[in-house]
Amino acid sequence: MTVRRRRAAGTATLTALALLLGGCAGPAGEDTDDGRSSRSSDDEAPRTKPRLLGDGSTAVTGRQPHQPVPARIEPGAKPPQFVVFSWDGAGEDGNRLFSRFRKLAKEYDASMTYFLSGIYLLPEEERARYHPPGHSVGASDIGYLDDEDIRATLEQLRLAWLDGSEVGTHFNGHFCGPGGVGSWSVQEWKSEIRQSKYFVQHWKTTTGWKGMPPLPFDYDKELIGGRTPCLEGRDNLLPAARDMGFRYDSSGNGTQVWPGKEEGLWDLPLQQIPMPGRAFETLSMDYNFLANQSGTVKGDPARRAYWERQWHDGLLQGFRRAYEGNRAPMIIGNHFEQWNGGIYMDGLAEVIKTVCPLEDVRCVSFKQLVDWLDVQDPRVLAKLRTLGVGEKPKGGWEQFLAGKAARPVAPSAAAPPAAPDAR
Repeated sequence: MTVRRRRAAGTATLTALALLLGGCAGPAGEDTDDGRSSRSSDDEAPRTKPRLLGDGSTAVTGRQPHQPVPARIEPGAKPPQFVVFSWDGAGEDGNRLFSRFRKLAKEYDASMTYFLSGIYLLPEEERARYHPPGHSVGASDIGYLDDEDIRATLEQLRLAWLDGSEVGTHFNGHFCGPGGVGSWSVQEWKSEIRQSKYFVQHWKTTTGWKGMPPLPFDYDKELIGGRTPCLEGRDNLLPAARDMGFRYDSSGNGTQVWPGKEEGLWDLPLQQIPMPGRAFETLSMDYNFLANQSGTVKGDPARRAYWERQWHDGLLQGFRRAYEGNRAPMIIGNHFEQWNGGIYMDGLAEVIKTVCPLEDVRCVSFKQLVDWLDVQDPRVLAKLRTLGVGEKPKGGWEQFLAGKAARPVAPSAAAPPAAPDAR
């Protein structure tokens, strides 16, 4: 892994990587811009005087800037094409990847979701504050960031929220496989969520950095969703997350169809998308392409250009299938990583530049997507869910959404099969 840490991030072999679906990071840097964006319909920054919360690590600063106002689809209109770019781990190190993609999002009128690993704000000398279910106190399979990287992560989180992006959770210690998150009970998941919140809400206590500005949001209200490590443990996470105020989950294995709810939460899974040149599809995440390409973070340099095109083109094929078909929201997951020489970061950057400026495309955070879903007529969403992957409505959108909407139906609970070698 490329994150600079004081302690090794678990096992550094590909065996461990095969369990590692989150928790990477990107640059330390003195980014001091003010997070403004021309795309907002709101004020450029909160105007109310900050009201500090707890030890001053977070604050109520007013309405988040740059949030679109959700509205119902007009009868006979074509739905917008939503695209969500999301990041597992969401820490900042010397590779400057958090900074890179935060700035790229601003340039291309996009919001993103950053799934923060809570212990990325916890100094290693304070690791005894973390009590992971089923593991020793302070244990973590992703290690801890050093002080410089914690400071940089705090700065990027602050700016990202002011840009209009979302801070979700990737939880904490990233335990996968036997004894990991897949074995946790509902109560153990609640403990993990409470601790995720604590590390965000008390970083001034754990670091002693009283002079740094607070994160400009109330994390009790900001935190409405996440993605589990390795996409494991979802069955018991959902009731725990619902009870603790979450509105969505993005831990599933799905297809490119319109989402429904499960356990009262919007189910917004990673999606099976084409893998050009292969006879199967795989999940819309950098790791899953890597697992089916090199099987290691340092594959054959002579193959990297091909792998980058395969990743880039697979994302675009999945996008076009939705954009020209059923208009289902496209969900993309990533890590701040330099696997195979950074090809997944470079390929993704080109995808952002290509799709976000297109007509009817909205590059949004998960929070913005569920805000939009929540205001739609349930009968309209039910009708949209009748469209299969890439299926265009017969007679066109004007006819499809102009007539009497279908009665609400429960989405299928059956998960699609995983692609070969995908996790």
